Amino acid sequence: MSSVYQVLVTVIERHITPMAGAVGQQRHVIAIRDGFVSALPFMIIGSFMLVFIFPPFSPDTSWRFARAWLDFSLNHRQQLMLPYYLSMGVMTFFISVGIGASMGKHHKLDPVMTGLLAFMGFLLVAAPYQDGKISTEYFSGQGIFTAIITALYTSEVYAWLKRHKITIRLPKEVPTGVARSFEILIPVIVIVATLHPLNLLIESWTGMIIPQAIMHLLEPLVSASDSLPAVLLSVLVCQVLWFAGIHGALIVTGIMNPFWLTNLAANQAALEAGSTLPHTYLMGFWDFYLLIGGVGSTLPLAFLLLRSRTAHLRSIGKMGVVPSFFNINEPILFGMPIIMNPLFFLPFICVPMINAVIAWTATKLGWVAQVVSMAPWTTPGPIGASWAANWAFSPVVMCLFCMLMSALMYLPFLRVYERSLLQQEAEKSTDVAAQGAEISAR
Repeated sequence: MSSVYQVLVTVIERHITPMAGAVGQQRHVIAIRDGFVSALPFMIIGSFMLVFIFPPFSPDTSWRFARAWLDFSLNHRQQLMLPYYLSMGVMTFFISVGIGASMGKHHKLDPVMTGLLAFMGFLLVAAPYQDGKISTEYFSGQGIFTAIITALYTSEVYAWLKRHKITIRLPKEVPTGVARSFEILIPVIVIVATLHPLNLLIESWTGMIIPQAIMHLLEPLVSASDSLPAVLLSVLVCQVLWFAGIHGALIVTGIMNPFWLTNLAANQAALEAGSTLPHTYLMGFWDFYLLIGGVGSTLPLAFLLLRSRTAHLRSIGKMGVVPSFFNINEPILFGMPIIMNPLFFLPFICVPMINAVIAWTATKLGWVAQVVSMAPWTTPGPIGASWAANWAFSPVVMCLFCMLMSALMYLPFLRVYERSLLQQEAEKSTDVAAQGAEISAR
């Protein structure tokens, strides 16, 4: 066991840690993550509107309150949908501006101007103008990958032009705001002169504009992202990185966010149309079935620690149980510790993966409602699971069942760890007593 653990530590330290660190610090990865974080408040509020628009009641209910809510929603559907359309429906606007602003900060450019330039680049290729109207088809989930690519491209072009001093420079006496506006003229011209002709060229060759062509190319990858192997792989990567002390969730969510949001938009469109929801593996599935209490699903472990026989673990439980309610579990990860603790490697890796299999199977069998909304990741597990599924009750049961399974899987490893700590405490007490006796004898 010891030799296997040493080999594992060596592999993590020599290969996984440097690679994960490089990926996590890569400027484009950081910018994409920042872009999604910037868009998150708008998307959460937009998703929350679905709760009011599609209340969780049967269409033929006779309960007065439910009937009144359903009738109000049906009669005012168009007005109620407006905040949703202007948040989730245009999520690519927020994402492209957020990515551009983050890239601008990295290159020491004006974040506002860089964000607006990224936004314009996206509109050039994703907002075709026909019959006096602009198409909004790619403003939501279908245009996420296009928003990412155009934001990175426009920001790098702006940075390259600035670095090579290809810009309009006005005298120092000119007000800063005016000078900044003229400074970005050449980047705007370059972006228009490259993206617009490229879009027209691709359309003439393939009959598809850039976002349509990108989604066509990525269709197998998007489909693969909503599969049990994708769930297990993403959980495995996250857990292994965290066990090495690297924030694996940031890396995994940074990769998965575009797929999750694309699939979330498809689920919401299906909900609006009254058809079957097509996707299972979304952010709500990740947050409230696989990371209950934080990475490793450690909220049940925090409850177990409260009744531990060792003072050290009880104190960690008292310190960590409240943050774990809100999916923040660093006190437990580093206080027990779990990180780089060979005894907890197996449950830390396997608990969320087993929960993933259980939740995936139950959802596919139709026992658990699917995710249609975004809930803040700090929402306590059962509440967040229900919120994400439009306040259905079945996700609450699923979340509680996953918590029970997590507790049962952690318990034997915790008992072994307790015995080792109690033995250490006994040996320490014996040594202290022996030293006291020796001092008294003198």
